[in-house]
Amino acid sequence: MVLLEAMQELPTRDEARRLDQADPLSAFRAWFHIPQHDGEDAMYFTGNSLGLQPKRAAEALQVELEDWATHGVEGHFQGRNPWVNYHERFTSGLCHLTGAKPHEVVAMNGLTVNLHLLLVSFYRPTGRRKKLMCEAKAFPSDRYALCSQIRMHGGDPAEDLIEVAPREGEHLIREEDWLAAIAQAGDELATVMVGGVNYYTGQWHNLKAITQAAHAVGAACGFDLAHAMGNVPLQLHKWNVDFACWCSYKYVNSGPGAVSGVFVHERHVRDEDGHGTLMPRLEGWWGHDAASRFKMDPEFIPMPTAEAWQLSNAPVLNMAVHKVALDLFEEAGMGALRERSLRLTAYLEQVVQCVAQRTGTDLEILTPNDPAQRGCQLSIVAHGHGRSLFDHLMAQGVVVDWREPAVIRMAPVPLYNSFEDIARFGKVLEDGLLAHGQG
Repeated sequence: MVLLEAMQELPTRDEARRLDQADPLSAFRAWFHIPQHDGEDAMYFTGNSLGLQPKRAAEALQVELEDWATHGVEGHFQGRNPWVNYHERFTSGLCHLTGAKPHEVVAMNGLTVNLHLLLVSFYRPTGRRKKLMCEAKAFPSDRYALCSQIRMHGGDPAEDLIEVAPREGEHLIREEDWLAAIAQAGDELATVMVGGVNYYTGQWHNLKAITQAAHAVGAACGFDLAHAMGNVPLQLHKWNVDFACWCSYKYVNSGPGAVSGVFVHERHVRDEDGHGTLMPRLEGWWGHDAASRFKMDPEFIPMPTAEAWQLSNAPVLNMAVHKVALDLFEEAGMGALRERSLRLTAYLEQVVQCVAQRTGTDLEILTPNDPAQRGCQLSIVAHGHGRSLFDHLMAQGVVVDWREPAVIRMAPVPLYNSFEDIARFGKVLEDGLLAHGQG
């Protein structure tokens, strides 16, 4: 999706403001606190690392603090949002973002904790079928989790972890290479677990095709959606994905260290009688049947939903902001946000290309140029320029992040970033490239 023909001149702030004024979703920016720099809004492009604070966050947290002060333990039942079933508040919003059915999702724990809990169920190596597959250079925490799961089953990651890499001289993994790797592993493959959107390049993998290929060889398939949740449209139920987990502090804007969540396809959570299955999982109090939970019976009766994977009651203060954040997504609509994301990201791509042409700099965008293969993140390498360029951007109020060896990641988030942010960034980038030599 391209807004303009190839830019010959950088857009002015006034030109960008007109684009913002014509876009009704621009109004959602007013619902967020924007960090300040030298008396004006910073150009904040790190929603891929930590989303901005919704203005209603403090009020949401204060409600729970007041109920704790007023009711003490009775807040579990008498609070404005009773804590005993607090996790149920998030079901609608999570379904909206994941394309799940209500009984397939639950908010709980942290991301890597949830990945381990899901692998207990979905990585069960037996006989020849003991291989785990992921992308090469996966997010380190994912790789740590996968390797430790292999070792806990008596395997060796050097033998049992298959890592699918880009071809020589390329940065992205081709879809046909995913499918070929899965087919080649065949009946040795137990589980595929992929970062749905790669944290480093921003590549959005074809989750439906990968799932179908995994199932074709008898393997389970799941995804870490840390960089996909709230960024790209998902249809986990329709795609027949077995399991997924995510964090909510990036694009979902629920605060630092905010709660994670899981998806488990309904075929794994309900047997023919509609009761919880006996699928292997770690068990805890809050995964027990809610109707009989407080009878304190010694035998575990699983919830017939993804809630069966819960271990403990909700960390209410950690989760208080989550509902505010999810409500904003439901109000805007993920479909409309995706369309705005396409416009903003195309605009950013054009600005970067214009600056490259005007300054004679090789600005390589690692992220796919096909909008269907990316969310709102662009990963950029300014060849011939070292970290000094990143330092210049930060000093001028452009908040981006740096990944070794030389990648600047930035994400024009559709809920709160603007065309004006991008126009301002283009001028700062051009000035930085002209002012800072190679190094």
